[in-house]
Amino acid sequence: MKQPHEYKKRILLAVSGLSPQILTETLYGLTIASETPFIPTEVHLISTIEGAHRAKLDLLHLDSGKFLAFCKEYQMPTIQFNEHHIHVIADHHGDLLDDIRSPEQNEAAADYITQVVSGLTQEEDAAIHVSIAGGRKTMGYYLGYALSLFGRTQDRLSHVLVSEGYEGHPEFYYPSKNSKVIYTRDNRPLDTQLAEISLAEIPFVRLRNDIPKKLLDGKAGFLETINLARKAELPPELIIDKTAKKLMANGVEVPLTNIYFVFYCWMIEQTVLSESVLYKPNMEANADYGEQFLVLWRQILGKKGDGAKTVAALQRGMDSNFFSEKISRINSKLADALGENLARAYQIASTGKNNYLLYATNLRKEQITYI
Repeated sequence: MKQPHEYKKRILLAVSGLSPQILTETLYGLTIASETPFIPTEVHLISTIEGAHRAKLDLLHLDSGKFLAFCKEYQMPTIQFNEHHIHVIADHHGDLLDDIRSPEQNEAAADYITQVVSGLTQEEDAAIHVSIAGGRKTMGYYLGYALSLFGRTQDRLSHVLVSEGYEGHPEFYYPSKNSKVIYTRDNRPLDTQLAEISLAEIPFVRLRNDIPKKLLDGKAGFLETINLARKAELPPELIIDKTAKKLMANGVEVPLTNIYFVFYCWMIEQTVLSESVLYKPNMEANADYGEQFLVLWRQILGKKGDGAKTVAALQRGMDSNFFSEKISRINSKLADALGENLARAYQIASTGKNNYLLYATNLRKEQITYI
C-alpha cells in the first residue's frame, strides 16, 4: 500500500489561533523529528482574522518570518505557502470572523472547515496530514471530525507535543540547529536547540464511504453531512410511493427515472415479497419477466405505460442486456444518493457463477412500506 510520504502531492493542514508557531512546530515534527519524513509540497492554515494577521507577519514576513527561516535553516525543498494558503473562516453571510464564540459562529466555523477539508481531499494523488493542535478547541474538534468524514487511507491526523517550557512560548517556533537563548516569564533561560518536538498520531474512523457522492464536494453543512453519515448505522427502511413514483431509503430520496423505478419495484416484488430470487436471462429473452414487468409498468404509469419504446423492447421478453443495465444503473444511483455503505442494504446483488447468476436485495418484508 502506498504510504503518505510517497504521494506526489503532500499537504499539511492546520488550524491556528493566536499562536501560529503551531505550524512550524508541526512541520519540524513531520520533517526533522520523524523517522519517515513527510515533507509537504504545500501548507494550508485555517484561522480567524486576527490569527491570519499574526500568521502572515510571524510566519511569512520576508525579514522575520519563522516559516521562511525554518525552510532556509533546514534546507527544505520548495513548499508552497503564502497568504493565499491562509483561509479565514467566514460566516454564512460571507463576513470574516475575528473570533468563534457564539453558537452561530461555531456553526459557521464547522461548515467552513468542512468545505476546506472536502476540497483538499478531492485529489486522489494527494495525501493530507492534519494537525489539530492549534486554535480554539472547537476548531480542532471540527477539523478532526471533518477529516473523519472525508479522509482517505493515505490521510493522517496528529497533535504536536512540545517539551516543557517551550510550549506556548511566544519566541519559540522550532528547535534551532544552533544554540539560541530565550527567556520564560519568570526569567528562566531556555536553549531552543535543546527543545524536543514529537507528533502524536491520532487514529480516526473513516466515514467517507458513508457519505453520498453528492455531499463529498463539501457544499452541504457540517451537521447535514454528519446526519447522512449516521444513517448508515440505522437498519434499512424502504418506502415506495407508487403514486408519486418516489423511493425513500432511510429518509433519503433516491432519484430514479420511471423505467428504473418500475424495474426496482418489480425486483422487490419478485424477490423480497415472494421470498425468491431472479435468474439473469441468458441466451434467450425471458418472456415471463417481460410480461410481469409490463403489467407493473402499466399499473404504475397508467396511460403513460403504453410507451412504444419500452413495450417494443420487452415484446419478446426481457433480455440479458435490459436486465443487467437496469441493475447496474439502479445500484449506481443508490450509491450516489446514500453512500456506499448504506446503499449495500438496498442494492441488487448477485450470487452464483457465470450463466447461473441469481439476483436479489438483502431487504426483508418488514423493512418495506408502500404508500
